[in-house]
This record gives sequence, C-alpha cells and structure tokens, in this order.
Amino acid sequence: MSMTSFDAEWAGLKQGTAAGTEMRLASAAPDSGGGGGGEDLKSDMAVWKKGSEDVGELVTAIKKALTDFETGQKGAAVTGVESATAQAELYTSWKTYLDSLVGKCTTLQGPMISAGKGQVANDETMRGEFARMSDTYRDTPATGGHNGGR
Repeated sequence: MSMTSFDAEWAGLKQGTAAGTEMRLASAAPDSGGGGGGEDLKSDMAVWKKGSEDVGELVTAIKKALTDFETGQKGAAVTGVESATAQAELYTSWKTYLDSLVGKCTTLQGPMISAGKGQVANDETMRGEFARMSDTYRDTPATGGHNGGR
C-alpha cells in the first residue's frame, strides 16, 4: 500500500473541489466554454420597468380595440334575426373577456415594478452581507509561508 504525501493529497482535493464549483443556469446563454452565461446573475430594474410599460401599452391597445368593437356593434343591432342574437351574445362574451384582460394587465403593472424593486434591493442586500462576511472572516495564510516550508 503506497502512501501519498499530504501535499499531493491536499492538491488533489483542492483541484477536485475547484472543478465542481461552477454553477450554470440551464436557461442561461452559453459562453464560449459551452456552459451558461459568463456574467453574474443580477436583477435589472430597467427590465422590470420596460415590462410594466409594455403591459401598459397592451392595455391601451385593448381599450382601442374595445372602442372599435363597440362602434361596430352599434350597427349590428337588428331585432328579430337569429344571427343578430348570436352575434350579440358573442359580442357580450368578448367584451367581458377583454374588460377582464384590461383589469388583469392594469393590476399586473404595479406588482411588476414592486418585484423589480424587491429583487434589486435583495441583490444589494446580499452583496453587502457577503462583503461584511468577507471583511470579518479572512482566510489565514498558508502554513509554512509561500513555498509550503520547502
């Protein structure tokens, strides 16, 4: 049974640990090495704000479509015709759906901004916590100086 030196065994353990420390998100864009994105994952308030604005634009577009829809419906009010009755029911169904969709989109805008603010604040808090931990708990220098006592 051969015994390896402590230095050789320690170097092997460090190498094995270092090889397994990279984490990649499955959805991250691949970098040149074939893994996930090379940048740190971070929240961007501008992205959340843009998403909220896009939802607002959707609300504006739906409201315009509803106005056009209502205008077109006024000319279709024919009594005593079965297809007019079916069309009126269809109109009511779509109007209810679109009104509900406007409500959902309008309600979504605020939480999107709040989520962005919360995630950005969380990133900043975590960055600060890790910085404080690093300042408090510094690694000790290697035993035996820079060359390992040789």
